[in-house]
Amino acid sequence: DNPLLISLFPPHSSRQGAYLEFSFLLNASLDMFELRTRDRNRVDQDLGMLQAVDERLSIWGWETGTGTRFAIVLDMWGKDGRPGTGHGVKDGELKPAFKALQTAYIRLLQNPFYTPDDYAPRLAAGGRDNGPITSKKFTNEVQRIGEFWRPGVTNL
Repeated sequence: DNPLLISLFPPHSSRQGAYLEFSFLLNASLDMFELRTRDRNRVDQDLGMLQAVDERLSIWGWETGTGTRFAIVLDMWGKDGRPGTGHGVKDGELKPAFKALQTAYIRLLQNPFYTPDDYAPRLAAGGRDNGPITSKKFTNEVQRIGEFWRPGVTNL
């Protein structure tokens, strides 16, 4: 319930209220993460499509061995936001994007000046929630991944 980073891309990056809308969608997908991770036959970190929000948006998930979750909300209409201009996505086509995100996150954790506990909610201690990751290197890498990923891309 504590997103560390939400990045928006065209056509949603300039739309008013988009950040709040996508925050809600990501929080709503947490139950789907729970259902998928209960599957004892799962051998992959790729959870596939968690849910189709409507004919346009779908949420895809990935969970690391340590329980860190990554979600990608995919707009099937494409970056220009017009119906019929996007491409369908097959199961597994987001693996390169998720692997690149996981690699970027691992590099962030290797930074001796980054303390992951600073970004966890401190509700029990009565402290404050410090909010999302602010590392420029990490956010720039997430932006790069989001801008360059397309269906069929195998390496980011």
